[in-house]
Amino acid sequence: MNFPVKYDTLTTNTFQNGVYQLVPIRYEDRLEIMKWRNEQIYHLRQEKPLTPKDQENYFQHIISKLFEQVKPNQLLFSFLKDGKCIGYGGLVHINWVDKNAEISFIMETALEKEHFSEYWQKYLHLIEKVAFEELNLHKIYTYAFDLRPHLYEAIENAGYLQEAVLKEHCLFEGKFIDVVIHCKINLLFSLRKVNEHDLDSTFEWANDEDTRKNSFYSEPISYLDHKTWFYQKLADLNSTNYIVVIENESAGLVRFDTQENQTTIGILISKKFRGKGLANCILRESCNEFLKISNAPIIAFIKLSNITSIKSFEKAGFRKIEQVKVNGIDAYKYQYEH
Repeated sequence: MNFPVKYDTLTTNTFQNGVYQLVPIRYEDRLEIMKWRNEQIYHLRQEKPLTPKDQENYFQHIISKLFEQVKPNQLLFSFLKDGKCIGYGGLVHINWVDKNAEISFIMETALEKEHFSEYWQKYLHLIEKVAFEELNLHKIYTYAFDLRPHLYEAIENAGYLQEAVLKEHCLFEGKFIDVVIHCKINLLFSLRKVNEHDLDSTFEWANDEDTRKNSFYSEPISYLDHKTWFYQKLADLNSTNYIVVIENESAGLVRFDTQENQTTIGILISKKFRGKGLANCILRESCNEFLKISNAPIIAFIKLSNITSIKSFEKAGFRKIEQVKVNGIDAYKYQYEH
């Protein structure tokens, strides 16, 4: 059949990250997709195995109509690596009024053992481009039967937060099981260089109670001391400082100080923007931006007790090197691996 190749509702129909692509679901992939769904029926909302006739009818009478709709209830894609389909998914139950959608994804069954977390994160990176950059949705979420706990680690590493557990929500093999929902809010951020107008906001972030508690110098900072430090950093050619901007609001500071062929990173996030799963994304993007102007290894020192930061840095791609002392306090030394 002459199957459509692009969605009218999208300006961009191909989304790419290196060798990985999302393209509008391809007719040629239908039987492979059917095979994977039947193999993985245990975790899908699918009552019985699909037949080739079922799949043909679904593609001809349901999916083909999505391509010309202005506001379809779902957008489905083939997930490719080097041009080969290795999975499929999309945005389903799209709510155009409230600007949210559920994420759907399955990969080729044989790839799950070795590549489950890797491919989930590659896919999420691309589907976020569709949801946030193309459709300007406010929120996307996963709805998963509590059968694959390794899924939660993969999506949490991609910055998704557990939003809810629906207790005993589904009947599976004669037993009621939970459904776990993870979500990400569309808070796309940008980076800009620090300027003199950031003095007061950086003072507020640095003197926050939680920030001081997790610092290696935990005493409150006077405004005069902060001002002296701030202008020294502005003038220091070995210090690169970025302000994180979210929805036109200054939301945090990422600092890179280079000495003796290595760079130490520090981060401050406004209290308003904490708890949203942003830290690991901000760290990763900031490091990648800094590495455009420097090839010095990026290291971080984190208190052993600062579990939140440890998780954020590890999710961002930092690897623990050793345990050290900083200002007489036990700490871990991490290095960014890009």
